[in-house]
Amino acid sequence: MKHDRVTRGALPALAVSSWSLHRALGLTYPNRPDHDVEAVAEPTYGPGRMTLLDMPRAIAALDIDRIEICSFHVPRRDGDFAAALRAALAEAGVTLQTLLIEYGDITNPETRERDLAWMEGWIDTAAEFGAEQARVIAGRRAPTRAALDRSIEGLTRLGHYGEARGVRVITENWFELLPGPNEVRYLFDRLDDTVGLNGDFGNWSGEEKYADLEAIFDLATCCHAKADFSSGVLHAEDYRRCLDAADAAGFRGPFTLIYDGPHADEFRHLLIERDFIRNYFTAARAVAG
Repeated sequence: MKHDRVTRGALPALAVSSWSLHRALGLTYPNRPDHDVEAVAEPTYGPGRMTLLDMPRAIAALDIDRIEICSFHVPRRDGDFAAALRAALAEAGVTLQTLLIEYGDITNPETRERDLAWMEGWIDTAAEFGAEQARVIAGRRAPTRAALDRSIEGLTRLGHYGEARGVRVITENWFELLPGPNEVRYLFDRLDDTVGLNGDFGNWSGEEKYADLEAIFDLATCCHAKADFSSGVLHAEDYRRCLDAADAAGFRGPFTLIYDGPHADEFRHLLIERDFIRNYFTAARAVAG
């Protein structure tokens, strides 16, 4: 399933990741391939002031109707919690766009079978939650030909596993395996349509990153639109150039707002990102019109 891309100048769909609210959520529930047990809450970012079930309503209040959930923010995976989450989403009129599966390395020959099985279990959870997509990590090994080929084999397996359960599997330009566009394109030249790409603005750096992003965003069906707030305010030139790169490649959304800057008021900074993207496309629409 591919998201319909809007025309140039139209306002794109927006989503918010639970990572952007990690302070508000506070608690995390670590579950990894090497620690695949019922998760126990840890106050990683403090006690929190909202739960995951509160998130759909809180995001709807921002005039945004899509969310993404990190696997370490999931407190339970049983049927009762899945039903409660789906009810909270329906009540708020919000779509669960992606369950972000945050661990695993399918390029490690010693542990890949364990990690693939663990990811398949989380794809099952994505289906139970009603998620459109499940994001998996392409690999943590250096991008040798052997590691890339192991990733292709594993991603293909996961893609078909997700397709059988109504969940689109995606990966992103992230970690050691995919440091640049050559590696991303090698991967996607050999993957079938069951696997999609989430392009992430924040995973690559340097002046060359804009050209590198443009070189892969024709493949992307969704985007993590992370703005740089390291100086205390949004780095407008960087954000605009990232949007320019995606737009030049023909990408039209959806954009998932990612905030992990130094200021604690996550909701205020999500609004800054939201308005920047909407103003960018409103201005484009005015020029086109």
